[in-house]
Amino acid sequence: MAKSFRVVDLRQDALLTDTDVIVEGAQSPEAAVRDVLGIQVVRSGAKRDLVAKVYWQPLGQPLTMVRLYAKNEEE
Repeated sequence: MAKSFRVVDLRQDALLTDTDVIVEGAQSPEAAVRDVLGIQVVRSGAKRDLVAKVYWQPLGQPLTMVRLYAKNEEE
């Protein structure tokens, strides 16, 4: 069964566009954000680098959310 992720764009310029996108078939939350926003992300970082929240619900389990941060170029 394909995974479905809900990506919520938290960047400042997202206020002018659709900030909530459903992605079907991505392998991970990071891949879903990469598909939607076109940027590399990581699961830890500074609050100023927060770019998205991703939600998904594995079958028979509670809703899961992860915060994703823009990946710094030096990493």
